[in-house]
Amino acid sequence: MKPRSDAEKHALIAKAREKAYILYEGVTIPHRSCGICLAETFNLPTRPYQALRRGGITGEGQCGAIKAGELILGEYFGDPDPTGAVTDTLRQAIQYYTEQWKHRVDRGASPDIICNHMTGQFAEFKSPERMTFCTNVAAQVAEVVAETLIEFGADFEITPIPGV
Repeated sequence: MKPRSDAEKHALIAKAREKAYILYEGVTIPHRSCGICLAETFNLPTRPYQALRRGGITGEGQCGAIKAGELILGEYFGDPDPTGAVTDTLRQAIQYYTEQWKHRVDRGASPDIICNHMTGQFAEFKSPERMTFCTNVAAQVAEVVAETLIEFGADFEITPIPGV
């Protein structure tokens, strides 16, 4: 992998944020759930990420976007050997990622990242206000994931959304 300039790094992070925003927002193209939009942003198979929708389907689990970020880091930095230990890079990347999202992802008034707590700030789940809130969360997470991937040396690209 050729080293990236600071400008290239910033552009890649911005592309990740923009792609996730468009995928989740559902205006330009059909809406994707938070986990799927993150997987798609980083060109990963989306099927398993569907389980992250609405906090593990029930809303009682953690934010699907934030959990998707952890899984994406595992895709890039995890040991491909199913009996292998957690790699040092994955451990460090997860620690970095967690520190970053805790400071940068807007949870509104929610004390934690439980989906029902984050979305419960809105009178109606299907409201435009909640949708905007979650669109921004997904975009913020994509930005942090991209930054973490760069920080820990992953080779990745953000491809355009077909037809956009």
